[in-house]
Amino acid sequence: MPKEKQEETCRLYLITPPKFDPAVFKDELAAALDGGDVACVQLRLKDASRDAILKAAEILIPIAQDRDVAFLMNDDPELAKASGCDGVHIGQEDASYEDARNLLGDEAIVGVTCHDSRHLAMEAAEKGADYVAFGAFFPTNTKDAKARPEPEILQAWSMMTNVQSVAIGGITQDNCGVLVEAGANFLAVVAAIWDYTAGPAAAVKAFNEAIAAASQ
Repeated sequence: MPKEKQEETCRLYLITPPKFDPAVFKDELAAALDGGDVACVQLRLKDASRDAILKAAEILIPIAQDRDVAFLMNDDPELAKASGCDGVHIGQEDASYEDARNLLGDEAIVGVTCHDSRHLAMEAAEKGADYVAFGAFFPTNTKDAKARPEPEILQAWSMMTNVQSVAIGGITQDNCGVLVEAGANFLAVVAAIWDYTAGPAAAVKAFNEAIAAASQ
C-alpha cells in the first residue's frame, strides 16, 4: 500500500479475524501472504486487552513486513505507534485524523472509514488521508454495518480524486468483480479469507484470479 500513488490495479487488504490465538494464526497469515498478491494487513482485535493486542502485533508484524506487506492497526493510533505498525485505520468514532497523523508522522499510512458518504471521504482526503474506506457493500456478519453504499460510489470517487479507495463489507471471490470494475483500489476482506474451505492461501489465489478477470 504505497503512499502518494494511485494503484493501477485492485489489490487485497486483509483484516484479521476478530478473535484468534496469535501463536496459531501466524501460520495462517503467512500462508495467506504467500498465496498471492496482498497489499495490506489490518490487525483488528475488538475485545482484546492492550497487552494482548501488542503481543499479537509483535508476532504478526514481522510476517507481513518481511513480505513487503503493510501492517496497520485498527482504531488506535497509540497502539499503532507502540507496536511499530506501518499505520492505522480509524473510524468516525475513533481518534481524529489530525491526532493520528500528528502521533504517527507523515510517513505512516492513515486510512479513514467513510461508510457511504462522499462528504466524509472528501473531508478525509483534504486533510491528507492515504485512503478512504466505503462499505458495507454486501451483507456481513463481521460487524454491524452502518451503511450500504452502491458500487457507483467507487466509480464517482475515482473520477473525483487520486486518493485511494478501500471497499469493505461481505466481499467474496464471487461478488468482488463489480467493485473492481467500479474502481476500488483495495478490497478489504475477513471471512472470505480465513473461513475459506480450501484455506487462506487458496482464498488469496482465488481473489487474485477474480480481480484479474474483472480488470480485463
